[in-house]
Amino acid sequence: MPESTLLRRFLLFQSAMLFCNRCSTRTSISAGHILRSLYTTTTHSSLKDQNYKDNVKKKGKWFTLPPYTSTISGSVLGKALSATTAAKVATETTALKWVLHCCPELPRSLVQKLFRLRQVRRESSNPGDQAEEQRLKRVAAKDLLDVGDRIVLPITVQALPFESEKQQYSYNEEEINFIRSLELYKDDAIIVVNKPPGMPVQGGIGIKRSLDELAASCLCYDYPESPRLVHRLDRDSSGILVMGRTPTSTTVLHSIFREKTFAASNDASNWDTGDRRRILQRKYWALVIGSPRHQKGLISASLGRVVVDNGKSDRITVVENAQNTSSQHAVTQYRVIESAHGYTWLELSPLTGRKHQLRVHCAEVLGTPIIGDYKYGWQAHRKWKHLPWSDLEKSSDEKVACTKIFPFGIDLESGSIFEKQPRLHLHCKQMVLPNVSQALQGVKMSSEYDFSDLESIELDAALPSYMQRSWDVLSSCSKN
Repeated sequence: MPESTLLRRFLLFQSAMLFCNRCSTRTSISAGHILRSLYTTTTHSSLKDQNYKDNVKKKGKWFTLPPYTSTISGSVLGKALSATTAAKVATETTALKWVLHCCPELPRSLVQKLFRLRQVRRESSNPGDQAEEQRLKRVAAKDLLDVGDRIVLPITVQALPFESEKQQYSYNEEEINFIRSLELYKDDAIIVVNKPPGMPVQGGIGIKRSLDELAASCLCYDYPESPRLVHRLDRDSSGILVMGRTPTSTTVLHSIFREKTFAASNDASNWDTGDRRRILQRKYWALVIGSPRHQKGLISASLGRVVVDNGKSDRITVVENAQNTSSQHAVTQYRVIESAHGYTWLELSPLTGRKHQLRVHCAEVLGTPIIGDYKYGWQAHRKWKHLPWSDLEKSSDEKVACTKIFPFGIDLESGSIFEKQPRLHLHCKQMVLPNVSQALQGVKMSSEYDFSDLESIELDAALPSYMQRSWDVLSSCSKN
């Protein structure tokens, strides 16, 4: 429902309430219209799962939000982790931010409208004030809150017809077990999966099932909220995908990924010296056509979006004159793992997080497009001939007699370099990131917690079967 419609309904409903009050007519509001989701700073419980009567007080035409408590700034914590220094991560909160925290289903524009109409109050902590109207003081959106302050909103907000929650799908035991079998790591703050190729991470037009939707149904466990994406993988790529389990941990992870990209974009020259500690490290494996001129190196090339096919589609390309074109700086480290028969396995470490960064850098900068990348390596694939090593393949234990289809139509077997149309050979193999759960526990004990001794989480994701088959046969050929 458009936010403008909600605003009009709110104003009309409030006018009707005022008219009823003047006529001494009592208006009752069903408890079913109560705000369904309220903010909590704990990780294992949510106010929306508790009895509403214990958290919201109805007082005539007002209802009260939970008292403000000092909160952890996920953004500040993420920056502190990236700098590996002590920092004060407790933050002051404005009245507007607290209302949005407590009532995430309210549109931001509606909340701002309430403040502009002077309909938001702060409850006085003076116990001597007996009359309700005397204890409620108007508060501005940018006013800072003190610990224990309570914000009250017009009770008419409860009766607004908010949009229903996202549709929940039910899955059978085999499907749930398959999604849970993808888990690589899980703690109080994050959950990590090995994303299979062919599965989109986020829903959209024409997408029936996405990983974020499946995670909401299969990976919540006892948590009241669904895991949230903090970075992306292309639909046809595979490997390590990190999700936050709470709003705070998600914000921390977002900040870590963002700070890494910002630092590399502004100072790419220092990233290959080894002097700078990298709090977040990602290593992809890619099988490419051809071989780079150097065994290792640093790619620093800006990327921009161009429209093709008369505006029907677009693609990312290297931008030569970045100052005169809308572009983003992208930095990638690469290292040759091994080469055989005109193909090369590369280890790619993206220092920035740009769309299609690795695929474009491989195809346009190194001149070695990734196998299975028909968008950026279509010219090389026009001459593609699958490897004529049938005898080697038949003697390999990896030979698959029939293709096994997993739940949701996932195919992990077909697509190796022995087939006429190979699939994308790009996999997020390894990742090192800070222990966010430990950091959150530390700052709860001290707002100036020292992160210098913070543990790291090291992750490793197995290659999908078709990439493993390509690896095994090429490795055996390189040794002969």
